[in-house]
Amino acid sequence: MQTDKVNIAIVDDHTLFRQGLAHLLTESNEINVLFDADNGADMIRKLPTYPLPDVILMDITMPIMNGYETTKWLKANYPEINVLALSMFEEDKPIIGMLKSGAGGYMLKQSKAADLVSAIKGISAQSFYINELVSGKLLRNIQNNQPVKNAPIGLSPNELKFLELCCSDLTYKQIADMMNLSPHTIDNYREALFQKFEVKSRTGLVISALKNELIKI
Repeated sequence: MQTDKVNIAIVDDHTLFRQGLAHLLTESNEINVLFDADNGADMIRKLPTYPLPDVILMDITMPIMNGYETTKWLKANYPEINVLALSMFEEDKPIIGMLKSGAGGYMLKQSKAADLVSAIKGISAQSFYINELVSGKLLRNIQNNQPVKNAPIGLSPNELKFLELCCSDLTYKQIADMMNLSPHTIDNYREALFQKFEVKSRTGLVISALKNELIKI
């Protein structure tokens, strides 16, 4: 039934992608695409002329008003609208950046249509969507700014400081400069912490640190 469908909007600067995605999602019979926009400013202009969407699929890199700015605006003005970031980027910086801005989940554009439908339904029902790119703990800590906890045995003050800076948008070289350490020393910290937390990426490191309540965003 129409009332069971999730109402969404698509914000992306690639017209063919928006149109193709809207067609695919509409075919699922579970999603109703209210409108699409080619950037945040276009979305703000169109939003009052349609029913409010349950979920907005948000690209990151767009002209005039990008995904970070648009998501922050939505959370300030329409906090009831859930944002699902939909991007080609799988690096740490855009994932953490979109979650900090208020997105409730993050999907890659190369995801299967069925997985995207599942993500849309999930974020509509629960206000967040957890997958391999995003852990629930990471999401809650980023959005709620949880307090720092004491470091466990075997984690030095410098390692704890490095973990905290890993949650920022800083590059490893910038982290080295802030800590007055050489890039080689920072590389050693990173590799040592990868082994301690048994992870292979910066995102995995941040998630693990937050799961253990070691740091705040």
